[in-house]
Amino acid sequence: MSFKVVTPVETEPVTLAEARLHLKTYDDDAAEDALITAWITAAREMAEQFTGRALATQTLELALDEFPDADDCSSVIQLPMPPVASITSVKYTDLAGAEQTLAGSAYALSLYGDSRRLAPTYGNYWPSTQDVPDAVRVRFVTGYTTAPKAVKAAILLMVGWLEQNRGEGMSTDDIQPQAAKALLGSVKIWSKS
Repeated sequence: MSFKVVTPVETEPVTLAEARLHLKTYDDDAAEDALITAWITAAREMAEQFTGRALATQTLELALDEFPDADDCSSVIQLPMPPVASITSVKYTDLAGAEQTLAGSAYALSLYGDSRRLAPTYGNYWPSTQDVPDAVRVRFVTGYTTAPKAVKAAILLMVGWLEQNRGEGMSTDDIQPQAAKALLGSVKIWSKS
């Protein structure tokens, strides 16, 4: 399972004004504002990687080599990066090699909990696909329209850390500062293993 960003985040969960206030940066400086804006985006992206959630509205596309097997009791497609708001399209490469688009009435998105399960509607089944990479493509809108307060606080802490540690090495495995990691833990999707 792999996915790509189709429409990136347009509105970050933390505004430039909020970050400037947090950093106690009161002077108008276009270069500094550009740097702070980049830190906000970097902090959100890192937080998304850590939590497994889309922390701001964006459009993603999931690619699968085939639909789930209906004989396996669960023909559900688990979508990444919840909370999923809507499905834009479900396209697939049919047995003849032509791209097809499933009718919206053929599938349903679970709106319970994290909203990440896509399944055929009653009486429908996933169609057969040609045996090619990325034969199934699900495009969907996901992300918080208003991020949880813990996420905003964590992003602000991360922006502050980036501002204080310009040019310092940062581990790709770890969120800094640790308080940000603790805050993000409240929304992280924890694996069952």
